[in-house]
Amino acid sequence: MAGHAGGHGSRAAHDGTPAAVGTADPWLREEREALEDRSLAPGATRASGAGHRPRPEAPDPERTCFERDRDRILHAPAFRRLAGKTQVFVFPDDHQRTRLTHALEVAQVATGIARSLRLNVALTEAIAVGHDCGHGPGGHASEDALTPFVAEGFDHAVWGADVVLAGLNLCTETADGIRNHSWSRPAPATPEGEVVSWADRIAYVCHDFEDAVSEGLVGEGDLPAIVRERCGTSRSAQLRAFIHGVVDGTLASGGVAMTADLADALAAFRACNYERIYLRPASVEQARAVERLLGGLVEHLAGREGAHRRDEQLRRGGGVEVGEHARRGTAQAGGDRHLPERVDADQMRRDVVHRPFVAPARRAPRLVVEAAEHGLEAASLARHRHELVVGRPVDLDQGRTVVARRDAHAASPGDARGCLRAVEGGDATGRRRIADAAQS
Repeated sequence: MAGHAGGHGSRAAHDGTPAAVGTADPWLREEREALEDRSLAPGATRASGAGHRPRPEAPDPERTCFERDRDRILHAPAFRRLAGKTQVFVFPDDHQRTRLTHALEVAQVATGIARSLRLNVALTEAIAVGHDCGHGPGGHASEDALTPFVAEGFDHAVWGADVVLAGLNLCTETADGIRNHSWSRPAPATPEGEVVSWADRIAYVCHDFEDAVSEGLVGEGDLPAIVRERCGTSRSAQLRAFIHGVVDGTLASGGVAMTADLADALAAFRACNYERIYLRPASVEQARAVERLLGGLVEHLAGREGAHRRDEQLRRGGGVEVGEHARRGTAQAGGDRHLPERVDADQMRRDVVHRPFVAPARRAPRLVVEAAEHGLEAASLARHRHELVVGRPVDLDQGRTVVARRDAHAASPGDARGCLRAVEGGDATGRRRIADAAQS
């Protein structure tokens, strides 16, 4: 069906639609930029032409440079892959968050704040939807797992801006906001980037607690008194309070900030999540499983070079330091409450089995990308309480790897393809094959 006949040789989606726009000149980019310049706050970031990009481009006739950035991220495979990456729970049910839904909620919180403060909403949204595109599946534990293979260490914020989204040729302001959204990073260069830093923390603290309530891990009574008194007990009330806290704090101080009373409540809320959700025994054990699996996967892809790096680290120190993210955990499947500061060298060698094979002709950063994109969510197999490592290579189009139990033979190519389908697309049959391989 090509639509219903309309005036002047056009077609309408609905016959006899009452919706009318009237005739008007199109609202082009230059006119909208001029309106932005008059209406935004003095310190807000202005869009200008094609924007400041690593590779020069011609400007779009309708969209501002930051609207183009937002659209590029939304249509990028890296953004879609967030749907298969862990926020808190592995294999979340229909009502629990993934990294994708987290990014959308961060964008909602951030744009609400930016609109109230007369900041650039398009830039804020672009930073927000792209801020976690550098994450590996398995949550923050993947950062510790991949750090040994990246010279400067693996940080999801830096990786997202400088590797995963680099091909989009984003504006420098957008990339800066993504690169520096974490509180542990340098301050973003724009107020819009600072807003996303607050929005990220506000969103995950509130929605992670809500997901944990739905899972029966915590209840309303676990909320700190300061949170109940100042922010309420529902997610909507808490979000409203924290958003108003940023707006009020910014208007009072002149810089992006939250009022002290709400900042104290947010800090108490976050500490509660760490104690009762992120550092619970199941979470810590899953973080360890993620590190074992991902380290083995990258070494498998990288060949002897990666194995030699790990062995050299073991020889130098007699063990490997357990990273901050592993101790933090990502609330998933059973295990010990506390992690040691170091893992014994012999234990590490038992956990990661090196098998010789011909390394692909790729550079190390690309190997980490492949691991982050194709194999990492298989760490969720640890929920079956099996020790997993990477088995011998099989002939696959991507990844050239198969996940198998340490004491079992490598799975068949069909099982391996099932693994990749489960990782890449959430394929139910693939997930069953992974489970079958782990339990065989």
